[in-house]
Amino acid sequence: MPRVIIVRMSEFTHMSESSPPHNTRAGRLQRKAEGLLAGAGVKINGERPWDIQIHDSRTFARVFAHGSLGFGEAYMDGWWDAERLDELLTRIIGSRLDERLALPQKVARWALGHLVNLQSGRRAFKIGEAHYDLGNDLFERMLDKRMMYSCAYWKDATTLDEAQEAKLDLACRKLGLKPGMKLLDIGCGWGGMARFAAEKYGVTVTGITVSKQQAAYAQKLCADRPVTIRVEDYREHQGEYDRIVSIGMFEHVGHRNYRTYFQHARRFLKPGGLFLLLAIFGNVSLTRTDPWIEKYIFPNGMIPSPRQMTRAIERLFVIEDLHNIGPDYDRTLLAWDANFERFWPELKEKYDERFRRMWRFYLMASAASFRTRHDQLFQVLLSPNGHPGGLRVPR
Repeated sequence: MPRVIIVRMSEFTHMSESSPPHNTRAGRLQRKAEGLLAGAGVKINGERPWDIQIHDSRTFARVFAHGSLGFGEAYMDGWWDAERLDELLTRIIGSRLDERLALPQKVARWALGHLVNLQSGRRAFKIGEAHYDLGNDLFERMLDKRMMYSCAYWKDATTLDEAQEAKLDLACRKLGLKPGMKLLDIGCGWGGMARFAAEKYGVTVTGITVSKQQAAYAQKLCADRPVTIRVEDYREHQGEYDRIVSIGMFEHVGHRNYRTYFQHARRFLKPGGLFLLLAIFGNVSLTRTDPWIEKYIFPNGMIPSPRQMTRAIERLFVIEDLHNIGPDYDRTLLAWDANFERFWPELKEKYDERFRRMWRFYLMASAASFRTRHDQLFQVLLSPNGHPGGLRVPR
């Protein structure tokens, strides 16, 4: 159980359904909030599923003082609700209201992101401890049978299991895996990709992760296959491989380390090899992430932009193919949320109500980011020197 996120909280207090008087500071802040939300098509205490229901008038002061951090924490504390949380957040993100509320925090976040390497080698294991080591019980109930914690591929799929297996098979086909090849999985998670590639394509796999719980699970999952799992940062790894895959790990590398990451990948790859990177990308180059996400979900995480990636791979790799399946992440996140809610009765003995609200806010805010095309999911196929004649990459 993590040291920071999961704490037992007393029952929510200071709840009030009445609106503050208009001549008070709280009343003035509410009128300001009403004007901003109206631009996003949202009404305070309205009747539509996406309208925000305010239970505590202190919500307005908290949000105007702390931006997205205050907004998320107020939800965690039960100060507001929405019947369709994903639709409310879609309207807020789609109207860029979240960016306007974040303005007071941007200077400090920019300075910290530029002055400190938040993803340095000694900090690399923090994300494993804070997020991926939350508990395999949580992820087993939320994810598919292969425990894939990344965007599924819904092109011809109707269930989460089918969509995640389709994603894995597409990745293997893009890499052109053949029996006898050696595959490195950077950020191997719970071993789903490693086992699939070894089982279906006859390759030998080495997987590395900074999560001890993920590694223990993956080692058991892959015990009967030619798979080696290590708790290791990519900067510590040694080896040479025919192919490399990295699924949902690049978001933890950090802008100060993008070049280093690709230099190591190039060093691991044999001449004529291929590297498939699957990662979330934003439309704008940033150096810090949203403060609520950073505090409660992904410490030191950072979503790269295409520009940041392409600058980092200059003279190292050629982009053979770029495939955006970002819209599929919305459906994936809704499937995870449905599973989380379905199995909540089994989880609530370990995780309290504040954690439940925190987790749902994370899933629904993520879904809204992809629904509004604020974020993308790219599958990027790279080769060291350009594949002779090019590659016909499957879809």
